[in-house]
Amino acid sequence: MRKLKAVLTDPTADLVWVQVTFTSPSDDRASGCTKEGTATAKVRLPEPLGDRDVIVDHYTRFTADGAKPPGLRVCGKLGCTPPATGCTADSYDQALMAVDAPEHTYRDSEKCDGKWLVLDFSWRTGPACGDSTDPACSSRLGDRWYFRAKKSGWKPIVEGAAGGCRDVQRKEPAFPASLCASLAPLSPSLHPSFPPPSASPTAGVRSTATTTP
Repeated sequence: MRKLKAVLTDPTADLVWVQVTFTSPSDDRASGCTKEGTATAKVRLPEPLGDRDVIVDHYTRFTADGAKPPGLRVCGKLGCTPPATGCTADSYDQALMAVDAPEHTYRDSEKCDGKWLVLDFSWRTGPACGDSTDPACSSRLGDRWYFRAKKSGWKPIVEGAAGGCRDVQRKEPAFPASLCASLAPLSPSLHPSFPPPSASPTAGVRSTATTTP
């Protein structure tokens, strides 16, 4: 790693923007640069940081809120103050992130009691178009996931498209029947299932049949 530096770019009233740059021949294996390491770059602010957050390279955000001074803590995908685990829209969004739901996913239904959650969701699979009469523009797939509340957010238990409680209570018997007993199966068009391919005869082996006259 060469020419490592950190530069203050566009400080604002509530944010400090820092850009880190360096050069590295890591893609050139012949250069001998075959290992990874850590390095430190310093940047000096023209005034105290105060209660402002720091954003490095436009992506990684740090905050003093909740950190032990003078340190900062890194913020996650849900921001610096993640929503409390519960029956709220923001908390449901965290559940979708926990199961890597596709982008532009829609929540179709939720059953939640604060400790347990079952979430149905779907996403578009057709082309981006404005003609709602074209079946290709409204095609979509969907899924159903069950969750348990943890301090860090909703934790996935199991995925299942069947109706009732069978899928989840097989994995987590404590899941309350009041949240799953009335569930209908997901539509096959929304959640298609594909049986495993049938076994084919072994190549090069012939089967013969004999009959008794």
